[in-house]
Amino acid sequence: MKNYIIKRVLMSIPLLICISFICFVFINLIPSDPAEVALRVRQTPIITEEAIAQVRAELGLNDPFFIRYIKWLFQCLVLDFGVSYTNPARTVTGEIGRCLPATLQLAGMSLVFVIFLSLPIGFLCAVYKDSWFDRVMRGIVFMTTAMPAYWVGLLMIWLISIKFDLLPTSGAGSFKHLILPSFTILPSFTVALTYISTYIRLIRNNMLENMKEDYVLYANVRGLQQKNILRKHILKNSLHSCITAIGMSIPQLIAGTIVVENVFAWPGIGKLCIASIFNRDYPVIQAYVLMVGTLFVIFNLIFDIVQYISDPRLRKGME
Repeated sequence: MKNYIIKRVLMSIPLLICISFICFVFINLIPSDPAEVALRVRQTPIITEEAIAQVRAELGLNDPFFIRYIKWLFQCLVLDFGVSYTNPARTVTGEIGRCLPATLQLAGMSLVFVIFLSLPIGFLCAVYKDSWFDRVMRGIVFMTTAMPAYWVGLLMIWLISIKFDLLPTSGAGSFKHLILPSFTILPSFTVALTYISTYIRLIRNNMLENMKEDYVLYANVRGLQQKNILRKHILKNSLHSCITAIGMSIPQLIAGTIVVENVFAWPGIGKLCIASIFNRDYPVIQAYVLMVGTLFVIFNLIFDIVQYISDPRLRKGME
């Protein structure tokens, strides 16, 4: 097991370097001169060649491309992503640190919804296959999978805040802002809706496949209680294949809040990213893309190791 963990960690390092390089290249492919953009964002009244040259020197843009990349990469390792073009008095790390807790709060609440709704619903759909409950839930899953998050968010705002005038339409700061109403309609639920539908389908299909396995037949022959077979054997084995998917869903939830945060005016990192795109605040955009890419690699690594530890079939196959 130790060798597997070391191997997976070492494999992740080149991938992280590739992500950082692609992120750096794409930002530098933008035709605008970052020095001129910085001056315009700072609302400099007269942009002269001398001012541009001074800002280029300040931002280190006169160095060769690979030298700038190496310097930027080493700065990223110590969480120094430079300063914001919008406000040079603020660092990019400080801006991300200011907005990240709100995004983590929203993504964390969404993950709770994903786990506590998809697990029992998927379980019941498999147990009562082709019943009215299963048919209704499959229809709902089919519809909600196709619903874009921004449309669901706008619909919820209209229904809960405008039509029924129950709770605030936007913002953050209290539990009322986190859960739009006490029923189920909320920014967190908007983020989680597609993932709930996906995991209901995944758990249902995995359980139906496991019900056909020989160990279920042997458990029935031994006279074990049906509820124990379903819960301790079928459900447990069905969840192994969901571990990696859940691990990848966590960074997806964090990155997926970008639309919902702007619909609900949630002061998170997604809203910061959209504002930075409009303001051409390249260092913030660069840091955001790098952060999201790094999260995908790290969570994939963590949950691969967790699945390897929890599933003895994987350990046996790699020995």
